[in-house]
Amino acid sequence: MANYYQKEIETASLETIKALQSERLVKQVKHVYENVEYYRNLMDEQGVKPDDIKGIEDLHKLPFLSKSDLRDAYPYGLLAVPLKDCVRIHSTSGTTGTRVVAFYTQNDIELWEDCCARAIVAVGGTKDDICQVAYGYGLFTGGFGLNGGSHKVGCLTLPMSSGNTDRQIQFMQDLNATILCCTPSYAAYIGESLHELGLTGDDNSLKYGIFGAEPWTEAMRKDIEKTLGIKAYDIYGLTETSGPGVAYECCEQTGMHINEDHFIAEIIDPDTGEVLPEGSKGELVFTSITKEAFPLLRYRTRDICVLSREKCSCGRTLIKMTKPMGRSDDMLIIRGVNVFPSQIETVLLAEGYTPNYQIEIDRINNTDTLDVNVELPPEQFSDTVKDIMEKEKALAAEMQKMLGISAKVHLVPPKTIQRSEGKAVRVVDKRKLHD
Repeated sequence: MANYYQKEIETASLETIKALQSERLVKQVKHVYENVEYYRNLMDEQGVKPDDIKGIEDLHKLPFLSKSDLRDAYPYGLLAVPLKDCVRIHSTSGTTGTRVVAFYTQNDIELWEDCCARAIVAVGGTKDDICQVAYGYGLFTGGFGLNGGSHKVGCLTLPMSSGNTDRQIQFMQDLNATILCCTPSYAAYIGESLHELGLTGDDNSLKYGIFGAEPWTEAMRKDIEKTLGIKAYDIYGLTETSGPGVAYECCEQTGMHINEDHFIAEIIDPDTGEVLPEGSKGELVFTSITKEAFPLLRYRTRDICVLSREKCSCGRTLIKMTKPMGRSDDMLIIRGVNVFPSQIETVLLAEGYTPNYQIEIDRINNTDTLDVNVELPPEQFSDTVKDIMEKEKALAAEMQKMLGISAKVHLVPPKTIQRSEGKAVRVVDKRKLHD
């Protein structure tokens, strides 16, 4: 039987959702226009006034926001309320330039935690559960979001943060944690560490995992489910829009329900900006309609996915987004071919290898090179050099089929690729160092 945290909105009719979205959008556009000079200038440049927005059917008239806008307006340029009304900030990791800082009023935090509570209840969580939050705390949104959602559901919350895997396992075992929240790569690492201790999925009390913040494949999901003895669910969010809980998976595990009472989702052509019909593959764009401090209108996520309103067996009527299929910005272009790391991971898991890998790209004599380092499973490490070379050749052939370009595959000893206790570093692009 499906469980809901806020059933009335999670199962609302399409008419109710659209009416609510329209009402909130009109109010939000006025709020932003009156209080955010940066966005007011963008609207004026486009010749749009708040009165032009009568409902969601007019959303396409508004200008887009991108991460470069957020960097240009850093730190206070997109703040829509007085600073004294803000109670917290969170920030992105800042791996590609200036950090993005997002502001929160107390009401923003309450609504964000409601979204995360919906995600916990959707996987089966109740106040009887013990929720181990192994996302990073601090400036990263993951820890605080799931922590707040767990409190709202009434779970006993273990605010572990990421890292210190021995302690994670000790608390998990001693306190009989039933829900694990972390990045999928860290969940895989915890499972690997348990296996090394001679433990299987039957030796813990975990029932559910809520994993997000980085791309992962269905094959990786199955691997984690087997290792930890759980059902693994996806959660989606961005620091820019609040954090995890923008969308979440239900019992169907076939895409994530978007919290449409807080976020309006669109799919656009990433090249032209044209809004595409439902069911089209394109770039995901979000408009925050309840955020007070840092409301982003038509924010380009760069995530590529598909939206669907197909009826869901869980009873939720909120639109679903697929797992992101890659990104329109960190897509790798190698020798003119578009390559997504998730494609490489799919091949590895299909061929029986672990998801411990690293992609290295370089440019030698004006030609891009693609090397994929893959850890051998421990049981295969003792194979002869000849056997390993044959395996590398076979794996390279499968990658060529998937990617359309050749890659050099290097099978390396177990544990030689650095493990991540946060987001895994999957790509080392050396071209950027000497371009």
